[in-house]
Amino acid sequence: MSEACFSLSPLSGNHPMSDAPARLAEVRLAIARAEADALRPPGSVTLVAVSKTFGPEAIEPVLAAGQRVFGENRVQEAQGKWPALKVAYPDIELHLIGPLQSNKAKEAVALFDVIHTVDRPSVAQALAKEIARQGRAPRLLVQVNTGEEQQKAGVAPHEADAFIAACRDDYGLAIDGVMCIPPFEQSPGPHFALLAKIARRNGLALLSMGMSSDFETAIEVGATHVRVGSAIFGTR
Repeated sequence: MSEACFSLSPLSGNHPMSDAPARLAEVRLAIARAEADALRPPGSVTLVAVSKTFGPEAIEPVLAAGQRVFGENRVQEAQGKWPALKVAYPDIELHLIGPLQSNKAKEAVALFDVIHTVDRPSVAQALAKEIARQGRAPRLLVQVNTGEEQQKAGVAPHEADAFIAACRDDYGLAIDGVMCIPPFEQSPGPHFALLAKIARRNGLALLSMGMSSDFETAIEVGATHVRVGSAIFGTR
């Protein structure tokens, strides 16, 4: 299914926060359709609701609608809003989907359940140290810069295998998957296919790819996690 099949026209855009549960329902339905079209089991794709830049007042209605998996870009922003929400909703699963600085590894390991953006040795080393110190092990994904864009984080595709091996062998990290953000101006399909190929040859189960405009294409190619923000929360 192409991303053009997905439309939120009645609800999309900059609408009141009260519309978020209805948009969430539409996204869930679109994911279910994409799973069916790809002959994948229902529920095989995890929706990560990207709540970056939105405060608790915007997140609460989405939590009340049953969503429990959320993505944040910045450690500091997440620290400011999620601890209290986690008290109210203990089953929240929090994903870091933005760049991680090695000096924020302590806070990231303490707060996040999944980190999608392991992309260099200094980050791998810092995470290994904090996981050992805290006794808490978030699931880890390596970010791959499939478009080899200078302004984007991530390991170059031709370096991905060696970096994954180093994370495992040199730092003792359990790497569960890979993540990518395709170039905005390019068709995402080939980038998703490249990421899936990297995952397969490294025995990785998790594929974090696809956002509001292209998650159906990602599901067709094998995404296990799609990161959807504006289609749920509206424009920022």
